[in-house]
Amino acid sequence: MTTALTLSPAELTATATRIRRHIITAVRDAKSGHPGSSLSCTDLLTALYFGHMRHDPQNPRWDGRDRFVMSKGHASPGLYGTLAEAGYLGVSELTTFRALNSRLQGHPDMHKLPGVETSTGSLGHGLSYALGMALALRLDASESRVYALLGDGECQEGQVWEAAMAASHHKAGNLTAIVDRNGLQIDGPTEQVMGLEPFADKWRAFGWRVVEIDGHDFPQILEALAESRLQPVTGQPTLILAKTVKGKGVSFMENQVKWHGTAPNAEQAEAALKELV
Repeated sequence: MTTALTLSPAELTATATRIRRHIITAVRDAKSGHPGSSLSCTDLLTALYFGHMRHDPQNPRWDGRDRFVMSKGHASPGLYGTLAEAGYLGVSELTTFRALNSRLQGHPDMHKLPGVETSTGSLGHGLSYALGMALALRLDASESRVYALLGDGECQEGQVWEAAMAASHHKAGNLTAIVDRNGLQIDGPTEQVMGLEPFADKWRAFGWRVVEIDGHDFPQILEALAESRLQPVTGQPTLILAKTVKGKGVSFMENQVKWHGTAPNAEQAEAALKELV
């Protein structure tokens, strides 16, 4: 069983930096992908896999594992980099991102890569998948928890709110949703495309326990995750609203909507990697 709960904030930061480097090189080599969306959620993924979740890369289907659903499937470079650092695949395989017949497709494929709990990419579906997992685990009297990472633009999808309503109704206290609130989506700022605010209040109105944090502060992330695990299995689901920065860690990508789904060229990638040390 792997939890890596002993990692210090400095070690978590170093791990996140390596994952960010993986994101840049994978997207550069593929000449396509979503660097901005992956960089914004890197610290959240790092905290989950190296500071909180129960999982075992040597036994990915271990019954006692926690489950993670990457609902914002286009941020797969972040997930693949995290899984590589955790030992689910070799780092060298990241060079095959989006290549023909690669296990590392543009969106995660549960049939190709160990550690991927469900195939995602159609935005809005992930929370429904995660709820189904949480209810099934509860039927099995399992202590495992389910975590789903959503994009904020994704929360404009109606199915997210159907799942949110159902999770509250069925008292899925073993379910935690995390929203990567970077404020930007492919068409621009979320509040211009389709306003989400008052965002936290909407989740509360749907019956969720809401925790608002800085999504790049490891102590805050870990505290919010620890509190969510203390919730009764039959109780309120938890929503962690994590304020993040699109393109975090690369100065010329930060808060720039054009990097939502644009790959850096060789020169840009080199400049990004020089910053990620």
